[in-house]
Amino acid sequence: MSTALAQNEQDLLARVRTGLYIGGEWTDAEEGRTFDVHDPATGAVIRTIADASPADGKRALDAAVAAQDAWAATAPRTRSDILRRAWELVQEHKEDLALLMTLEMGKPLAESRGEVAYGGEFLRWFSEEAVRITGRYGLNPEGTGRMVVSQRPVGPSFFITPWNFPFAMATRKIAPALAAGCTVVVKPAALTPLTTMFFMSLLEEAGLPAGVVNVVQTTRSGALSAPIIADPRLRKLSFTGSTPVGQKLIEQAAQGVLRVSMELGGNAPFVVFEDADLDKAVEGALLAKFRNIGQACTAANRFIVHSSVAEEFANRVAERVKAMKIGRGTEDGITIGPLIDEKAVAKAGELVQDAVDRGARVLAGGHAVESEGTFYEPTVVTEVAAGSDILREEIFGPVLAIATFDTEDEGVRLANDTEYGLVSYVFTEDLARGHRMIDALETGMMGLNVGVVSNAAAPFGGVKQSGIGREGGFEGIHEYLSTKYTLIPND
Repeated sequence: MSTALAQNEQDLLARVRTGLYIGGEWTDAEEGRTFDVHDPATGAVIRTIADASPADGKRALDAAVAAQDAWAATAPRTRSDILRRAWELVQEHKEDLALLMTLEMGKPLAESRGEVAYGGEFLRWFSEEAVRITGRYGLNPEGTGRMVVSQRPVGPSFFITPWNFPFAMATRKIAPALAAGCTVVVKPAALTPLTTMFFMSLLEEAGLPAGVVNVVQTTRSGALSAPIIADPRLRKLSFTGSTPVGQKLIEQAAQGVLRVSMELGGNAPFVVFEDADLDKAVEGALLAKFRNIGQACTAANRFIVHSSVAEEFANRVAERVKAMKIGRGTEDGITIGPLIDEKAVAKAGELVQDAVDRGARVLAGGHAVESEGTFYEPTVVTEVAAGSDILREEIFGPVLAIATFDTEDEGVRLANDTEYGLVSYVFTEDLARGHRMIDALETGMMGLNVGVVSNAAAPFGGVKQSGIGREGGFEGIHEYLSTKYTLIPND
């Protein structure tokens, strides 16, 4: 695989600004520090960009604070129009955004296009929600006065976004904040910052005032984030990433009693009952597991299949997996791109080996790919024993692990046997059973006979150690609004 960039790739990368975006200006980092962004499919450096310092982070927060009052006072229709224009610009540049994501993150180009469509919908959805922020007015029960309940922006917000969905995770946070009237500092992941930086250029073109959104990419995440979170002017923290990091951030945020939204780890069960339509279940499994190369918090992690259909399900899935094409995401027909780095490849290998050591069988894949990139074969492992690491840890790779159950109660128990609770998937043709699963499974979201649940109009989030708060839907904007009650006496 050649490490040379095609001309269209070079042209696109040359258009990505390399600085920090603070107060409406693209600037160098303190002392001119930079870092390299790599293509995980080849290991090649694709862009060298500014590396923000803690002082740069403070400058970004200063800019957000300075812009807060004016942005909060901006007419909702104006905020709505800017978000709508941003959505239109995303449509105009959808191929640029998709290619940029593939270059820095590795996912197949078709999936990147899907992310652009999905991420763009948050801009459109919240452009519509910006003009629908309401309160209420009415007589109190005693009849002595009028109650006024109003909503106001929470205030300056700090966003820490992950590397696996660099566009959608930015829009899912930025759009509701802007709709509500909050200003923002965004720290994109150092592994995939270019998409956010390109999107910032589109927000600028859409007419976003200076200081409303500020972008500070850095290799020193903790050093930059800690003083921002500790600053008493900050009022909101939103993070998408691992549970251990989220726990530390919540602890830091507690000192300032910040509003927090946390979308954390997942260990999603994919439960296939004996009456499931196996055609639907297999298609759902491929989507739920191998989308984004398995690198998604919503990825199905534990396939819990009724013993009567487990062998057929496993064989049918393995047959499809063996046909998947591995390679750089820009190539035609690629299904599986690279994992994000060598650590991800090593983790996938260790989890598979532990399962095999405990008696599991590998039906497809099971090995790293010898290549200049960071590839791991799409893998199916069946007869996974209880206690295997692969059933407890978030895989974050293209490995499908199958365990079995015999009764509905056992299936529910296995599905809930985790500290996580982001999403679950259930396949059954029994409508009553499906309704029982809605109540029985301890997750914030559930897909019933479907392998993808995310939608901008729906509240995204989990329970237990998978997070706090919701993103998207009617609920999403309320994460950026505070409620104020006023009593007006009759006399």
